Amino acid sequence: MAEINGNISGLRNTFLEQLKTLYDLELPRDMFAPPELVSLLAEYSAQINREIAMYITRDGEVVDIIIGELDSVTLTDYRLRRNVKRLSGVRCIHTHPGGVGQLSDVDISALKSLRFDAMAAIGVREGQAREIGAGFLSQVVNGENEVILTPPVPVKRIPQEEWMAQIIESDKLVSEGISEEIEDGPEKAVLVGIESEESLDELERLADTAGAVVVGRVLQKRQKPENATYIGSGKAQELCLDCQALGADLVIFDDELSGVQVKNLEQIIGVKVIDRTTLILDIFAKRAQTREGKLQVELAQLHYRSSRLIGQGVVLSRLAGGIGTRGPGESKLEISRRRIRERITDLKRELEQMEKQRQLRRKAREKNDIPVVALVGYTNSGKSTLLNRLTDAGVYAEDKLFATLDAVSKKVTLPGGNEFLLVDTVGFIRKLPHTLISAFRSTLEEAALADILVIVSDGASKEMFEQHEVVEQVLNELGATESRRIEAVNKCDLGVTPKEFLPGAIYISAEKGLNLDGLLSAIEKELASGYVTVTLSVPFAKYGILAQMRTFGKILSETHTENGTNVTIMLTKEDLNRLLAKYGQDILCTQEA
Repeated sequence: MAEINGNISGLRNTFLEQLKTLYDLELPRDMFAPPELVSLLAEYSAQINREIAMYITRDGEVVDIIIGELDSVTLTDYRLRRNVKRLSGVRCIHTHPGGVGQLSDVDISALKSLRFDAMAAIGVREGQAREIGAGFLSQVVNGENEVILTPPVPVKRIPQEEWMAQIIESDKLVSEGISEEIEDGPEKAVLVGIESEESLDELERLADTAGAVVVGRVLQKRQKPENATYIGSGKAQELCLDCQALGADLVIFDDELSGVQVKNLEQIIGVKVIDRTTLILDIFAKRAQTREGKLQVELAQLHYRSSRLIGQGVVLSRLAGGIGTRGPGESKLEISRRRIRERITDLKRELEQMEKQRQLRRKAREKNDIPVVALVGYTNSGKSTLLNRLTDAGVYAEDKLFATLDAVSKKVTLPGGNEFLLVDTVGFIRKLPHTLISAFRSTLEEAALADILVIVSDGASKEMFEQHEVVEQVLNELGATESRRIEAVNKCDLGVTPKEFLPGAIYISAEKGLNLDGLLSAIEKELASGYVTVTLSVPFAKYGILAQMRTFGKILSETHTENGTNVTIMLTKEDLNRLLAKYGQDILCTQEA
């Protein structure tokens, strides 16, 4: 038997059973709201002093009954039609205890966003239905449906046939007025967080990058999230009304939610709910261009989803199949998990092959003695713009978070003639999903293994200090804390944080090309500081060592003497120590420059 939904706490079972009998009513197809039904809804609403909403199809079937608070009720989305350009096929009739029969702003917003056949409000005073008013959708003007509002009329004078005819007329007007542009428009999102306005600002930029339009923000100061709904059931009910009033079809939470939290929130709010991690993964999936980048994003998404299948409801716990599949078998949940595990195994295998190819390329660079300089930093700090300025790489760059995702490396020639490989890495961000760090670890290790890190900071951001801390945390996770580094503060033409923040930092503007020579000079100086030039004497009896020495560094000159050969070689201090440890008993280090 159908159930009574909504806020039923504190209500007697006998009352709920009485209300359930309304599901058995067969309403005439040509009647909008029989006076007897309107009076009955008003009587029940007055008894509990709460709103009651009834959803009725054009065939006269009651499909749902929901109880709300004194002045609010959750309005559910009923899209019975497959064609989204038509009305939902359901009209909503609800009560206003102690109120009038005029639609509220929330009622009108729900009528627009959920495209009900009609929205009607019953004014209940002194336990009786005093009047009823209705609203209907009309044609689209400036991208939004106009609303036809009827003045409240006495219950016994409801224009039944006229209002039913208006539903048919509204369906035609809506169908004719909706354009493809409106249907395919961006999702309207409400942002929710418990941390700070600054964190919501960043979440809004992420939503914009993903293509959503932010129509509302909710900040609830809490010490820690609530286990079941993150923000508490009461706040979730308020959020439901906010979404209806704003016409939102998506809620984005500024933290990682559990599968159970997502399920509970969607049941209360009535719209799609995602968290910050899902949003970032979606952006990564949208931005990835290379084969490896796409595989890494898919791997991160599968790892994330596999731990949240349980939150998708009882449907996944049922056994799949029908006749011929009875007996021991797998539930849909088990099948989904197994398929995800199999796909994860395939992805890891393919990525391991790509990692082997990267290692070969890395060894080739080491053999050719080409130092590597990696650009790292917070997302949208200007790394890709800087790469384009220094190398003419033509990498896509835009004022959005994670505008570029795939790692790019280009060769740069320094003023002194030496060369190095400049590598652009994926940007970092607060609360960067661990699944992404794991999936992109092989790519991020390019930064960990680089000879020098150029940490690019956004000098125009008020949160440059906090962003720099995030970069340090991610580098620590990658084991790159001991790498030599150069601090570069970008966007110096837009007004920057005081120079005391990063002593010795180089202030540049990648967009305007300001002080890039200073950055290259710093890179050249840092590269040179990591190398030493020594002269080694190799006796003729150990002449074979010369060939081995070439693998340790760059030989600058060879001078033959009576006792052997003096070789001047440039190499890193670490390689010099390894060379001396291996051949120190046979060669003599006579000079160090």
